[in-house]
Amino acid sequence: MVNVNDFKFWEDIYLNNDTGWDLGDPTPVFIEISKQIKPGKLIILGCGRGYDAVMFAKKGFEVTAVDFSPSAVNFLSNLSNKNKVKVNIIQEDLFILNERYINHFDYVIEQTCFCAIDPNRRIEYEKLVRTIIKVNGSLIGLWFPLGKRIKEGGPPWGVSEFEVKSISKSVLELKPSQ
Repeated sequence: MVNVNDFKFWEDIYLNNDTGWDLGDPTPVFIEISKQIKPGKLIILGCGRGYDAVMFAKKGFEVTAVDFSPSAVNFLSNLSNKNKVKVNIIQEDLFILNERYINHFDYVIEQTCFCAIDPNRRIEYEKLVRTIIKVNGSLIGLWFPLGKRIKEGGPPWGVSEFEVKSISKSVLELKPSQ
């Protein structure tokens, strides 16, 4: 059985260069989005090698990037140094962020993290995003793969439109008193 809750699973993927999702550059849609939003505190959950993190940092965002894989965050560290930008890099299980970053981020970036986590932890993921995002913050995401069923296995596990709407609604319903 696949244990995606163990960092070694993800580390082996990077060591074997089995990262079919990795474009080798920033994600084109995030480049466009970065032109339309004002810089602020931004976190990328499951940042991988961090091309998007470096791109946002170059545009003046205060970037925190989190990934489970030591190889991925090491690559990001080298990439940010090469580009002379500051990125707060965290190599840990993203679910530990709740207590350290309460109402901290203006933007939460989601791209292929949700489909990679254990489906049994999706509610926990939703709570995490709700906890770390500021009131009136934005969850910006590319949600893949829509149309695939969870029972087909993963990662990536299928993502339903209902789940995406549920998380978005949960984040949008933050009240100023929280």
